[in-house]
Amino acid sequence: MFLLITYDIMNAKRLRKVAAMMENYGTRVQRSVFECEITDDRLAALLADIKRLIRRREDKVQVYPLCQPCRARLEICGPGEHTFVPDVFIL
Repeated sequence: MFLLITYDIMNAKRLRKVAAMMENYGTRVQRSVFECEITDDRLAALLADIKRLIRRREDKVQVYPLCQPCRARLEICGPGEHTFVPDVFIL
């Protein structure tokens, strides 16, 4: 599943924690925007981590699932490239 995740965290300390946590799940494409290619189980873990770190009355995290046809139509204007996660990893 491909997700676009954005966040607006009001406290600098919580912001740093959320940003560091997000690095474990996806690719940063802007300061508070990540693209993630993850499984359902990994998504459940991500949401649990987010809920543990944020204050729901102050902070906002939005998760946008993108279907394959939508992702194929993605256009980038300016520097950057499409996030690509290979099907095969060589260790």
